[in-house]
Amino acid sequence: MYKLHEVAAALRKRGFEAIAVATSAEAREVIAKEAESAATIGWGGSESLKESGVRDMLEKSGKKILDHELIMDLFLLSANALTSDGRIVNIDGRGNRVAASIAGPKKVIYVIGKNKIVEGGIDAALERIHAKACGPNCRRLGKKTPCAINDVCLDCDSPDRICKVTAIFDRCPTGMPTLVILVDEDLGY
Repeated sequence: MYKLHEVAAALRKRGFEAIAVATSAEAREVIAKEAESAATIGWGGSESLKESGVRDMLEKSGKKILDHELIMDLFLLSANALTSDGRIVNIDGRGNRVAASIAGPKKVIYVIGKNKIVEGGIDAALERIHAKACGPNCRRLGKKTPCAINDVCLDCDSPDRICKVTAIFDRCPTGMPTLVILVDEDLGY
């Protein structure tokens, strides 16, 4: 399973709960158990979670899904990149997704595919995000940015730019129980 167990161990050293699973189906099982007692679940606009079938599963179970809200029992999202030594890196346009992963919900769960794990630290994580995530996310959101057109980040000044707020999690935030589920599949951008 790639190096998921090693990365999970690095995350645990940084105060996160972390597990490695082989498939999206296994990730859905973990989330279903975590969501049993949650009346409201926040949704961080994650293509990884959508591809894994988590949102469909939760909606079918009758859970109330809140898009990018802060007051909820459980907040689900992915990361744009994860360093092999356990640092989570996310870039946002408004900051609402990263804000909800820091404060507000009673628990946060990340679902991260193996394609988002990088060697080389924060610089490699930021490089991965700009090269692999920004363009597809801008296209998905209908933004008119250079990266949406040609998948090359030009550090633009476009009003449609979605890379405005960067959050780097060196450790699990104090008082914010956070579970990271590493999936041995490519998920999202």
